[in-house]
Amino acid sequence: MEKKIAVLAGDGIGPEVMAQALRVLEAVGQRFGHSFELNEALVGGAAYDEFGVHFPDATKQLCADSDAILFGSVGGPVSEMHLEKWQNCEVNALLGIRKAFSFNCNFRPVKVFPQLRSICPLKEELIKDGIDILFIRELNGDLYFGEKKRFERDGMRVATDLAEYTEEQISSVAKVAFDAAQKRSGRLCSVDKANVLHTSKLWREVVHEVAKDYPDVELEDMLVDNCAMQLIKGPAQFDVVLTSNMFGDILSDAGAVLPGSLGLMASASMNAEGFGLYEPPGGSAQDIAGKGLANPIGQILSVATMLTFSFGLTEEGKCIESAVEKTLEAGFRTGDICGSGESSIGTEQMCDAVLERL
Repeated sequence: MEKKIAVLAGDGIGPEVMAQALRVLEAVGQRFGHSFELNEALVGGAAYDEFGVHFPDATKQLCADSDAILFGSVGGPVSEMHLEKWQNCEVNALLGIRKAFSFNCNFRPVKVFPQLRSICPLKEELIKDGIDILFIRELNGDLYFGEKKRFERDGMRVATDLAEYTEEQISSVAKVAFDAAQKRSGRLCSVDKANVLHTSKLWREVVHEVAKDYPDVELEDMLVDNCAMQLIKGPAQFDVVLTSNMFGDILSDAGAVLPGSLGLMASASMNAEGFGLYEPPGGSAQDIAGKGLANPIGQILSVATMLTFSFGLTEEGKCIESAVEKTLEAGFRTGDICGSGESSIGTEQMCDAVLERL
């Protein structure tokens, strides 16, 4: 198989973890006889230095000419967020890409590795049944893309953000979630705020209409505030969680804490044609950038997700996931996942350990 991949390493720890993930991709290509053409482009603050914008046309075109996008991270140090280089960096880069390629759903798996149960912030009694959740978040609607205003009224500053959903936007992501539930346990939890919001009332109506085509999937409705509580009280009850853009942003980040580190996480953003962007959700972590301390596992697992989702290379994706689990079983830890009394290794050394077990 031959595929073109747009590589957008971005800012902060992005280039460091991306370099390690590409080593794993190269090894998989050699082992299974695949050829991956890697084409790098600038995004975020790195792009601003060169082009004066966070998502330049050259990067957009490169992505359009590729079979998938492998993304690192964007954003600057907290102390420099007032600088023009970093203002709206994440919004311009990430929302710009989502809009350009009509990415309408985000997949965020949350799994507590058995080898790392000790670093999960929850008590053992709450995780003893295991945690393996797939969040599916709608990406094109809600407050992020609705009309935004700032104005004065009666001498006071006022701001509004319009939350808007269409029937098609909801049904499209709902079908993706039901399909995913069929391939897992057959259970789907749809999260909304239908007791208050009209967008959520429509959300619930449309999800139930879609559910008629999936009689083998058990559908549960849950209000977002209750879901936030249940993620802490009993996360093992969830399998596939479907929700809107804003609620999904918050809930998936809350769930991401459960494995013990964002450095362990991968995600995928897909459009209706199956074109996808793959990234770890941990951010640019500018405080440790350039120090060789970042955990590359999230970026490595993003490669595995890309191989599976975009290219249909299921065996290759599972090979990477297995190598990561064996590495953790062998006791290798970066600083973010070290338990009490454990020693840590660096970014490159963690990748070395994964490659040895690939």
